[in-house]
Amino acid sequence: MIGAIAGDMIGSPYEAWPIKDKDFPLRVAAFTDDTVLTVAVADALLGGGDFAACLRRFARRYPGAGYGGSFRKWMWIDDPAPYNSFGNGSAMRVSPVGFAFDTAEAVLTHARRSAAVSHDHPEGLKGAQATALSIFMARMGESKEAIRKEISRRFGYDLNRSVDDIRPTYRFDITCQGSVPESIICFLDSESWEDAVRNAVSMGGDADTMACIAGGISQAYYGQIPAAVRDAVRAGLPADLLQVVDRFNRAYGCRF
Repeated sequence: MIGAIAGDMIGSPYEAWPIKDKDFPLRVAAFTDDTVLTVAVADALLGGGDFAACLRRFARRYPGAGYGGSFRKWMWIDDPAPYNSFGNGSAMRVSPVGFAFDTAEAVLTHARRSAAVSHDHPEGLKGAQATALSIFMARMGESKEAIRKEISRRFGYDLNRSVDDIRPTYRFDITCQGSVPESIICFLDSESWEDAVRNAVSMGGDADTMACIAGGISQAYYGQIPAAVRDAVRAGLPADLLQVVDRFNRAYGCRF
């Protein structure tokens, strides 16, 4: 899941200052809520699957990471209930699920569980499942065309578009239905992990989250990320987050 975290950290400077160009410095900057909650999902998988407890614990530990308003309220409530969200928060944090299980059925089940504690709208559930299944299929060596066909068939996403088709008119969109298909296309149109992240940032939208989603899928597909990026991510993560990342990678044999 280093690939997803790196996407978040590279995309974070461009969330407030969107660009429409792939020619930008590939700089690993500060992590955001995407990273914190991705690590929380990984910790839940390592510890038995209490997604709500882990999400709230890590979010409270890093309260300034940039959470959405509804999630911020949810994270502080003692007995929180899902709030029917279709925001892309369910998809940005789900990458560990795609790396942790060995069947599509298990991936879909646990992706839904990880989303449903907060983002229980059908589109919120679908965004998480589509992202996790894309990672699983990439990890299993499926072709890009097979991934495109299966995700389109199962979730009804229009993936028969290109980054160049979408970019000129694309605008900031934090919904699953308005950003997850586009993030998957950023992977499908890529030639490398770095190219996928550059595609995502260049859309001019929710750059950190879209690069997080595309970066996770691309790590699974290409098998590695540049060493300089990996080292910068490790240097930029607090010890408690990095410890979970390392435990997860050892437990599930993730390549990075």
